Amino acid sequence: MNRRCLLKTLPALAVASAMPAGAAAKARLRTAICAYSFRVALGARSMTYEDLVHLAVDVGVDGLDLTVYWFPSTSDDFLLPLRRLAYRNGVEIYSISVRTEMTRATPELRDQEVSALKRWVDAADRLGAGHIRVFGGAVPKGETEQRAAGWVAEVLRRSAEYAGTKGVILGLENHGGITSRAARIIEIIKQVDSPWVGVNLDTGNFDRDAYAQIEMLLPHAVNAQFKSEIRDETGQRVAADWDRIMRMFANAGYRGYLALEYEAREDPKTAVPRLTRQLNELARKYSA
Repeated sequence: MNRRCLLKTLPALAVASAMPAGAAAKARLRTAICAYSFRVALGARSMTYEDLVHLAVDVGVDGLDLTVYWFPSTSDDFLLPLRRLAYRNGVEIYSISVRTEMTRATPELRDQEVSALKRWVDAADRLGAGHIRVFGGAVPKGETEQRAAGWVAEVLRRSAEYAGTKGVILGLENHGGITSRAARIIEIIKQVDSPWVGVNLDTGNFDRDAYAQIEMLLPHAVNAQFKSEIRDETGQRVAADWDRIMRMFANAGYRGYLALEYEAREDPKTAVPRLTRQLNELARKYSA
């Protein structure tokens, strides 16, 4: 290609690269493990976050979504060596998962939520993670869903103003309470109206209409956590149809991580390697 042709082509390439993932985009699917899969071992200190880095290498996933509940600290003495270890092993710590309760009924409590989330943004930044999974929270007794949704949007908007200065995206998870249904989550995301806020799509957290709810949230998804089970129409846990779900992600042009979050009964030491093999195969099948 000569210089003149290249100069004509560059604007089109720039437009294409700026396009958000959508129906016309080709999917780019990357796999990961969520630390919560090993919650018992991490809580008992029989497994470390460093062990998770080595496990990611062993099972052939690209990244880690680190649930922070068992961090020994958020000091540089812990975070920076962990970041270095991941880098030297070709593993991306792309996300951390934190607890938040954004439906606080008073301004003072919502201020506390924002302050706490800012501290986690700083921790994510030091780890090199570009995403934080957050919860909306329960609707306080005596309050309406509409008012509670407004509080979530307020906390997210204020937190996103800071997160954006660090290049960190906040992903609101469908995690019961105010985020039980896709329509309400989308309403909150649209109300926030920030490029630094999206949906952390957990495939196993809906109590009904799971596949339809997943499809509704896909255009807003900035991260995904894959579970081996979903709830059927009676509320019972059944095996998730991962091929169907992965095809939905591909058709939506999703570009990003799919983190296995294992919560079923089998020992995760045997279940996680088996399920990540399946996840990797499907990601390769449906990726661009």
